[in-house]
Amino acid sequence: MSRLLPFKFAFVFNVLLFHLNPVLCNNGRRVGDALDTEFSGFSVPLEHSFEVDDVAQFRVRGALILKAGREPSVSLNQNQLSEEDRTKLKEVAAVDGLYRIRVPRVFLQADRQTEQQMEGYLTAFVRACAMVESHLSDVIALHTDVSGYLIGVSIVTLPGACRGTEVEDEVDLEVFNTTLSILTPVNAPGPETALFLERMEQESEKKGKNPQEQKSFFAKYWYLILGGAIFLMATNSAQPPAGGGREQS
Repeated sequence: MSRLLPFKFAFVFNVLLFHLNPVLCNNGRRVGDALDTEFSGFSVPLEHSFEVDDVAQFRVRGALILKAGREPSVSLNQNQLSEEDRTKLKEVAAVDGLYRIRVPRVFLQADRQTEQQMEGYLTAFVRACAMVESHLSDVIALHTDVSGYLIGVSIVTLPGACRGTEVEDEVDLEVFNTTLSILTPVNAPGPETALFLERMEQESEKKGKNPQEQKSFFAKYWYLILGGAIFLMATNSAQPPAGGGREQS
């Protein structure tokens, strides 16, 4: 695995922050052509594997290349499938095998390539039949953490279902049609604690300026309570005593 010399940090930062920048895909390179000769920047190999016995044997599919320029962009440079690979892919699809891809665990920040990095690869897979019936049309997403370190990779095909559609080798299984994206963490909105405390302080200040609002329930409605009490007393005094008023013979 080889990586080209790092380039400026400012470019990598822009790519990570604005991952919707254009992604250039060179899907027409023939097998055996060099991947990195006309590119300057940081190159990440993209490998794939599809085997009938389901034992992964990865080989180079292409390279992910971060290029510097007036408008920073990410280029995906891919090989064409050879006739042997096209035949093998259809055989794997016939037995419902898997199509796998992998990328190394690396930083996407050029100034951090000299730092110690974790060994190993990030792997994703789809059903080989979906890859065949999509005519090699897939979407690859690279997931990074806040520091720009690759923490995940995913792949889906378009369309994603296997329907048993017949596919011609020479026409439909030669050139990859790939969409690439780089996904970075997005800070979720936090609780509006400061705004809530500010509103509470404003309400307290208003109550301090208006002492009338701080009166108790009795102080606010004493006249109603007193009127109700007088009415009850007057009603009870007007009633005759129990058992009284009998006439004597």
